Amino acid sequence: MALLFIAKDPNTNGTQCPTAWVDDEAQEIVVQGWKAGDALLTQCLESGSIPDSEAVVRLPIRMVPAIREACDVADRLGVR
Repeated sequence: MALLFIAKDPNTNGTQCPTAWVDDEAQEIVVQGWKAGDALLTQCLESGSIPDSEAVVRLPIRMVPAIREACDVADRLGVR
């Protein structure tokens, strides 16, 4: 199956907005979010380094239901 679309941010225009997917082959939850600004990155770096292969993204709290659904879908698919 690979990438399964879960939801887009319900309060945006439907394009270029935070989105959640489940990738059952890679066994990952995939998110699209807003890029973190310098101030947020600085705060995140207080907890440790961020490798070049990773990124900090922001999601609005209203995406919590979509992230929960992604987790539930991953559970049903047996993604571990």
